[in-house]
Amino acid sequence: MTEPRQARASSIPSRRQFIGVSAAAIAAAAAGRLAGAGRAPGASRTRTPQSANRGPRFAYVGSSTSELPNRRGEGLSAYRIDPESGRWARVQLLDKEVNPSYLAVDPQRPVLYAVHPAANQVSAFSINDVTGELTLINRQSCGGDNPVHLDLDATGRFLVAANYGSGSVVVLPVNANGSLGGRTDLVTLKGSPGPHRTEQAVPHPHQCPFDPAGRVVVVPDKGLDRLFVFTLDAAKGTLVPANPPSVRTRSGAGPRHIAFNPRLPYAYVINELDSTVVTYRFSEAGALEPQQVLPSVPAAFTGDNTGAAIDVAPSGRFVYASNRGHDSIAILRVDESTGLLTPIAWEPTKGATPRFIGLDPSGTRLHAANQRGDTIVEFSVNATTGILTATGRIVVAGTPVCVVWR
Repeated sequence: MTEPRQARASSIPSRRQFIGVSAAAIAAAAAGRLAGAGRAPGASRTRTPQSANRGPRFAYVGSSTSELPNRRGEGLSAYRIDPESGRWARVQLLDKEVNPSYLAVDPQRPVLYAVHPAANQVSAFSINDVTGELTLINRQSCGGDNPVHLDLDATGRFLVAANYGSGSVVVLPVNANGSLGGRTDLVTLKGSPGPHRTEQAVPHPHQCPFDPAGRVVVVPDKGLDRLFVFTLDAAKGTLVPANPPSVRTRSGAGPRHIAFNPRLPYAYVINELDSTVVTYRFSEAGALEPQQVLPSVPAAFTGDNTGAAIDVAPSGRFVYASNRGHDSIAILRVDESTGLLTPIAWEPTKGATPRFIGLDPSGTRLHAANQRGDTIVEFSVNATTGILTATGRIVVAGTPVCVVWR
């Protein structure tokens, strides 16, 4: 078992370019059933057009359970989505799963992975391709405290998870049957804390998505006001700091999540503490160069707010960011020549505290998980204008944290 090691820190940005991908799900049709996989933002590589989806699709919802204060979730839920009506019908509830939060679906195998912040574990579940139901394969320690995000590399041989509480990133090997092995690496993030006395006292990595090639990992750290970048050594299952190993954000920004543009060499970060969205240019090696900072809320909004989730349309022409407090989704247009953003609208999420937003595998529907509103609200996406319109379809789910699709 590899001992923790420290990641170097740097504030020197690079000017090299990198072609990224949006946070999206992967889907494909085969023999009358859907064999593709969808993930949370920042974790997937491509989206399949809606017309290619034949037969049932499945959605999986992780929710914070009632064993934690102010949590009303029931556990891990599996839903069948009717291909004609789009209605969700729950086919399974794993109510013994303690606090399953962020999820990821393996694009190569019928396997779902979940982090459990209260148990400090990562779980693997097999997926029944016919019913969508889940069966536990095994669990592994995440090597730290309060894991909040996870992703798989392009080979499907390694999974990374971000430990928010202990400020570390762990690598777990994935076996041929989808089960998880003991960790091959654990990196502790180092740097100077941000100015917020309670939210930035220590490192707080909040996400760990791979780049489109599945080799570079970007880790927004809310506590240190940094974006750490690693490459994955697939031969050893270890994380190697990039050059530069990190980029510093504005003081007190609190970077939370990142999403990649599928057609342009840019990526977008939602900052939790100062409610901003930042445009970055990427290099192929993973270097980041900040280009623009915009507020995630309207200028006239004077209340309290924290930024939460971010996603990019499959066309690369629109960015969506969620606001907790304003309880909205910011819709931003991408300038295709520069990658820069222009706000065009704010759509209410019809519920309180949208911790998660995500486009489904088709890219034609966006779902907002209202953590305090106990709902998952569906919106149709206008591919031409980027505008969101509530479909009227609402899934009642206690304290939802994440939605992924298969």
